[in-house]
Amino acid sequence: MSFHSLGLSKPLLDALAAKNYSKATPIQLQAIPTVLTGRDLLGIAQTGTGKTAAFMLPSLDRLAAERHIPKPGQIRMLVLAPTRELASQIAASAETYGRFMRLSVGVIFGGVPNSKSVRTVARGLDVLVATPGRLLDLIDQRALSLRELEILVLDEADQMLDLGFIHALKRIVSLVPAKRQTLFFSATMPKAIKELADKYLTNPAEVSVTPTATTVERIEQSVTMVNQAEKAALLAMVLRGESVERALVFSRTKHGADKIVRQLEAAGLSAGAIHGNKSQAQRERAIAAFKIGEMPILIATDIAARGIDIPGVSHVVNFDLPDVPEQYVHRIGRTARAGADGIALAFCSPEERGNLRDIERTTRQRIAVTPLPADFVTTMEAFKRLKPAPRAATPQRTERPHTKSDRRHEGQRRQNRNSGQQRHPQRTEGNAGHRPDGHQGQRPEGGQPTRKFGGRRRFGGGSRQARG
Repeated sequence: MSFHSLGLSKPLLDALAAKNYSKATPIQLQAIPTVLTGRDLLGIAQTGTGKTAAFMLPSLDRLAAERHIPKPGQIRMLVLAPTRELASQIAASAETYGRFMRLSVGVIFGGVPNSKSVRTVARGLDVLVATPGRLLDLIDQRALSLRELEILVLDEADQMLDLGFIHALKRIVSLVPAKRQTLFFSATMPKAIKELADKYLTNPAEVSVTPTATTVERIEQSVTMVNQAEKAALLAMVLRGESVERALVFSRTKHGADKIVRQLEAAGLSAGAIHGNKSQAQRERAIAAFKIGEMPILIATDIAARGIDIPGVSHVVNFDLPDVPEQYVHRIGRTARAGADGIALAFCSPEERGNLRDIERTTRQRIAVTPLPADFVTTMEAFKRLKPAPRAATPQRTERPHTKSDRRHEGQRRQNRNSGQQRHPQRTEGNAGHRPDGHQGQRPEGGQPTRKFGGRRRFGGGSRQARG
């Protein structure tokens, strides 16, 4: 069905036409008419189904219809996202859809200077996309207020709980007006998510387009049984042999992702990594290079498994199987987007057989097993002889402080230490109760005379002495 039949305004339809968007997805067909009425919404849909447009299009329409300029430090619509990359993507979509509307859009998240976030919200915004942590930072600094909020959106709510944002979300809901429209989107609906939705929503309409934890039918899935130490060699063979346009490889750990990059580069394959230890600038550069094809292989932790819309991902490789089976669905959902086909490969070590069984039980399907290539042993031996680049050494802190105040503090600490000011003065040589021979120690010349101990000894024996 076309967007023209959903009741959207002409500026939005013109923006969609400029992006060659003509047909609405099932979640958009169900959600857009409901959101336009101002009713709360609970949406359950797997990743890659067009949830962003489902809440952003009708929300922009409502904001434009009731146009008023937000006051400084105030916002009219708040979208909460679990990761920086997803927040940036949602903000870019809002700017694209609202290009013919006079609506202001901003995005704030950690990893960038706090002063930049303060400037973003200082003049007031129609739409703000934020991660929970940075949002609360600005509220605590009194740089931002939610008193005039009209629309609240929680995207990927289940991942926000997985990342430990439950307390932040509870605090945010206590700061927003009671009279508001709330849109709640999640890929799964465990008990904790249901309880959170009940606190946020008032008589919501519920839309659900696919069963929980099901995989996209257009994705060709397979798994190969291989030892953990041999996975890197197999990955290099797969990336060389397949017609790979863009491959997204998932690692369980941050250090594992960096190690895979070094091993692939030693084999002559260009790759990069994104994970929590990378700065925001490094993550943005890696994703940009991956999108335009300069770097066809991107190694990521689960930070990229939700909501990141990178077009043209032909292959998703689960280098390490996830411990949470639902995460497998979100990982492979990075391919076969917008109606395209995709390939999802998984490498399973003997220690991960239990993870594989959990994934098959959750998705209610068996994953086809692909044997190792015929020349795998020879290729693996050659791969082992390669010498990956050494891991970049973390800069060591110098003993000499860098600033004047640090040098002053360090000098004061040394002076206190050298003048005998210790954390446990009772353990000094001058305390007779802690000397093995029991006699009183001599004070330095010019010091105060030592008093006899007049209390009960905690360490060692001795009778109670009268205070001298």
